[in-house]
Amino acid sequence: MEGDTFSGLGNGSTQIDGKVFQTFQKSFVQVQNILDQNRLLINEIKQNHESKIPDNLSRNVGLIRELNNNIRRVVDLYADLSCSFTKSVDASSEGDSSGKASHKRSKPL
Repeated sequence: MEGDTFSGLGNGSTQIDGKVFQTFQKSFVQVQNILDQNRLLINEIKQNHESKIPDNLSRNVGLIRELNNNIRRVVDLYADLSCSFTKSVDASSEGDSSGKASHKRSKPL
């Protein structure tokens, strides 16, 4: 699979290297695992809240902190994915220059 290219974006003119695709896939799996963990945390927080037992309510403080940290991790992973995607598209479009006139769109500031 390494060295393969995937052209499933837009009109097919953008190709993503297999290694880049694997990196994206790995990141999306990490995000999904964190989101699955968050679902469990939210359910436990809800049960603790509904029980109104003081020890359970105290435990929620730690669970909510863990949930917040997980959300930060998801945001960081998506930010990294965005940067990686932009770099791969830029590298791909630079590699496509074969003497033909380029029709690049200027990036907004």
